[in-house]
Amino acid sequence: MDKPMLDDVGLWVQAFLSPTVLVELAVLAVCVGLAWGLVALLQRGLRRGDPRSILFGVRIVDGALFPLVLLSLAYIARTLLHHWVALAAFKIAIPVLVALVVIRIGVKVLQVAYPDAAWVRPIERSISWMAWLGMVLWVTGLLPLVLDELDQIHWKVGGATLSVRTIIEGAVTAAAVLLIALWISAAIESRLLRSATGAELSLRKAVSNAVRALLVFVGLLVALSSVGIDLTALSVLGGAVGVGIGFGLQKLAANYVSGFVILAERSMRIGDNVKLDNFEGRITQINARYTVIRSSSGRESIVPNEMLITQRVENLSLSDPKVWMSTVVSVAYESDVDQVAQLLTNAALVSPRVLRDPAPSAALSAFGADGLEFTVGFWIADPENGSLGLRSDINRAILSALRAHQIEIPYPQRVMHVQVDGAVPAAMSPGGTPAPVPASAG
Repeated sequence: MDKPMLDDVGLWVQAFLSPTVLVELAVLAVCVGLAWGLVALLQRGLRRGDPRSILFGVRIVDGALFPLVLLSLAYIARTLLHHWVALAAFKIAIPVLVALVVIRIGVKVLQVAYPDAAWVRPIERSISWMAWLGMVLWVTGLLPLVLDELDQIHWKVGGATLSVRTIIEGAVTAAAVLLIALWISAAIESRLLRSATGAELSLRKAVSNAVRALLVFVGLLVALSSVGIDLTALSVLGGAVGVGIGFGLQKLAANYVSGFVILAERSMRIGDNVKLDNFEGRITQINARYTVIRSSSGRESIVPNEMLITQRVENLSLSDPKVWMSTVVSVAYESDVDQVAQLLTNAALVSPRVLRDPAPSAALSAFGADGLEFTVGFWIADPENGSLGLRSDINRAILSALRAHQIEIPYPQRVMHVQVDGAVPAAMSPGGTPAPVPASAG
């Protein structure tokens, strides 16, 4: 460290020990209070408490708006105080707030854009370490010296001269451009998916995925250009990628194309109940490459989008979300058919999940070997909630109604004929005793 820098550090330390530092600290406290109040008013006025919001978090200090407002107020206060007092505290406060803004924006954008990605956490730590390291170098005045030293390490690549400083500045610029692109795409996605359900949700999901891919692609081009990479070289890479897709990646490309076709045609939407290869469940996600189907038992099936296009898929709620279900009951042949049908229809209405329009119905569906078979049919609008509990409630109500009206549910009956050598075959009753043989006439 040279002598002028030592003099600057000595003057800064002397200014920090002066009584005017108390004035600076008081002004900073006022800035913190004003920033807190402004963000609280905006959060209350806009009714924002969404953890996925970048500017607003669940609490006031969670989002990126609070450090941004505080940095703006601190910069204005520093400009005003510069004419009356020698600044010391603000020389630390401004870099700290800048680092805090960078960390908060970077972390929040990555959390919103990729909420479930495992690689987000290491990148968040890297952003924090780099921001605090830059702040320390800025405050101590070592940043220009470090940049000059890094600029001395250079080499020639083709017709361009690259240095470590150029690469670092390009990487920082590229990261900033990509973060801005992800921020814009997250805001557009939040706006599109807000209060969207059913068919609109699938279509808006397709639009948001396309917008995010386009913005990230444009941001990547700008980032590569800022680093110093010639974009004309990408034409060769594009040709190679095209050949790879044509030969080895055609299945992957088919899944991506199928995903956009599904989202555009809306033949399958988030929330639909489908059946594919004996697996039945509700669509919970439609991604660019695959679709997630969750069964009522909790199992999830990850289906490539190409299968949903090329194979037969039963969509139980494509045009109508209502699903018809049934249960079969046997009663004795001596029972009153009209009374049984009425009791079965009333028993189906015990569950609030059963729709009243169309109403349940009971029909004499078959003459069974042991009794009359009735089929009770009913409609529900929420098959994603499962059917086992519903069938159990209705079957228990049917059993109680039949017992209350003394209507018999017959046991299975079987007749056995035993062949004995040299004897006349005897019919066996269900209890196992020989049945009486009628006398022959004459």
